[in-house]
Amino acid sequence: MNLLTGALARVREETAKVVIGQDAPVRAALIAILTGQHVLIEGVPGVAKTLLVRTLARAMGCSFARIQFTPDLMPADIIGTNVFNLQRNEFSLVKGPVFSSFLLADEINRAPAKTQSALLQAMQERAVTIDRETFRLPPHFTVFATQNPIEYEGTYPLPEAQKDRFMLKVSMDCPERGEELELARRMLAGESPEAVLERGGVAQVVTQDELAAHCAHLGGVGVRDEIAAYIVDIVRRTRAEQAVLVGAGPRATQALLLSCRVNALLEGRDFVTPDDVKALTAPVLTHRLVLRPEYEIEGLSVPDVVARILREVPVPR
Repeated sequence: MNLLTGALARVREETAKVVIGQDAPVRAALIAILTGQHVLIEGVPGVAKTLLVRTLARAMGCSFARIQFTPDLMPADIIGTNVFNLQRNEFSLVKGPVFSSFLLADEINRAPAKTQSALLQAMQERAVTIDRETFRLPPHFTVFATQNPIEYEGTYPLPEAQKDRFMLKVSMDCPERGEELELARRMLAGESPEAVLERGGVAQVVTQDELAAHCAHLGGVGVRDEIAAYIVDIVRRTRAEQAVLVGAGPRATQALLLSCRVNALLEGRDFVTPDDVKALTAPVLTHRLVLRPEYEIEGLSVPDVVARILREVPVPR
């Protein structure tokens, strides 16, 4: 367990060399990677979303690919396709960017539902099917999808089934004044985050084999029965809320349990506390809930509902 905690600390140290601030998105990304899940990041352009994923890939020795989702993007552009080779007179597979360990799906809601759904099998089964043949994806395959919270014109909202595949949704905000000032100073000194990453300023501190071994130790993080019941009560409460049209399903319960385990490790503990649950309830639940239109018109928001549920569900001692 100490090895895993130490590895996480080293990855965070290397990431902090180029990603200034942004503790919550970094934490969410590590939780998704270690649990084999995926994360949806919402933020305006220029807040280092791509840089974060590239840096984590460098520090963890994983392959990285980026797809810019556009209205004319086709499923074959994501998963790949068989192309006829005239010289060998046969079809050969050209793999798509989905065959990378860390996949950045940039502005995923710019592509229509047909293209978005090309990722469904990859995210759930860690495999893709091309011309009736199924191919396995890398063991640490993780999707980091981004959305712009400002521009909705020309976008296609993610279907509920797709959103449920994302373990967490986090916002990536602009840095604080001091952090932005440090960024400006680095730029003037020729030490911009991109330049540091390009010249190898971020070291690989974990191998893929070590990452797999560390993930296997997550089961050692204790979750008391009372904490598990607390998580189940919170998720089930979303289905009973009068203001909620669609509540969270059992996948949300699993996601909250798994994410709490990694969060406990990031805090240097080998057991989950109610504070872990409170910290991760909103990132796990907000993108899964759908409010009734009449309550939305009255100004109620999903975060308001989640906050109320956290206040009302009894906390175990």
